[in-house]
Amino acid sequence: MLGRKGANVGTNSGLFNILFVEDNSADGRLAMEAMKESSVPCSFKIAGNGEEAMSYLLSRDSDAGLDYPDIILLDLNLLEKGGLEVLKEIKGNPNLKHIPAIVLTTSSDERDIKGVYAVRANCCIPKPVNLDEFSKAIKAIVNYWATVVKL
Repeated sequence: MLGRKGANVGTNSGLFNILFVEDNSADGRLAMEAMKESSVPCSFKIAGNGEEAMSYLLSRDSDAGLDYPDIILLDLNLLEKGGLEVLKEIKGNPNLKHIPAIVLTTSSDERDIKGVYAVRANCCIPKPVNLDEFSKAIKAIVNYWATVVKL
């Protein structure tokens, strides 16, 4: 079975599983710290680029105990393989397209925002540049997807 197995419970581990695709290691560490302070028990995997994210996602096999993440937090402005390209691959793959993809971006360009929705992002959230606001945003995103939304 893919995805979550009951209310407020992630995959087989009982944790809400998050894949954070982020090439800025400081943002990755900050997000991980925010999750440690969260009321949602999480498993948090950071992929440092688009290639690593896709390799991780394509290696999942729930029959072998390697569950898919419950959500993907995806930075739009990745180096090498960009966030939009990763999003297209995720939403174009029948085994991955069910996973909610939340795009984080510092861009305020309307074309970027329309572009991520055209490729079926579940939402696009402005990425706060203030450290405290970034931490609050990550906690709010995870709380919403883990406790409010039925996956």
